[in-house]
Amino acid sequence: MSWVAAVIRLMTNARSSPDGIPRGGRTTRITILNGNPSAKAVAFDGYLSALSQLLQERNHTAILHPLRQMDIRYCVGCLDCWVRTPGKCVVSDGSAVLCRDFINSDIVLFASPIIMGFTSALLKRAHDKLLPLVHPYFEWVGSEMHHLARYRTYPRIALLLQREEDSTGEDIEIITDIYRRTAINLKTSFVYSWETNRSAQEVADEIDGLQRVPARRS
Repeated sequence: MSWVAAVIRLMTNARSSPDGIPRGGRTTRITILNGNPSAKAVAFDGYLSALSQLLQERNHTAILHPLRQMDIRYCVGCLDCWVRTPGKCVVSDGSAVLCRDFINSDIVLFASPIIMGFTSALLKRAHDKLLPLVHPYFEWVGSEMHHLARYRTYPRIALLLQREEDSTGEDIEIITDIYRRTAINLKTSFVYSWETNRSAQEVADEIDGLQRVPARRS
């Protein structure tokens, strides 16, 4: 394949979602990535299960991914998802499911207990494996360089954190800022940073409110 054909193939991939499902005109889809690495932390898992149930009761489609039960390999930075198998990691693992559900969602909730001042390594590993969802090419966004979008639209992003005993406001601010930056690179909006001291009912109420606000695209 010539380099010209390869570029055309890369750009053509931006025209549809990974599984061919058109976005819009369907039930609101909310994907929850549970980055809890410990099966002993039952309260966090229970919180997300309750939230997922509440969303389904409100006629949303809620997809809950318990990441520790999935085979998510580390991103090794080979960049083959850009040049060898555009839009797909060359490693056959659970990241293909994550990328599919991510791009076909309206809202994606990244959820994790705070561990040593940041999200779990498990959630970070899954976050890194979303790299195939953008192009290797760059464009100016304001005064910054960011990747070109591979798809027409991306889901809005939200964050749910559970503090550890010595977590500080600065920890929350740093984590939130990183996910705000992720939203810029994915041409979408960062909409909320919640903590588990809010009830699942309150979070579900605010997610309901998001359905009435169009997502901002860069």
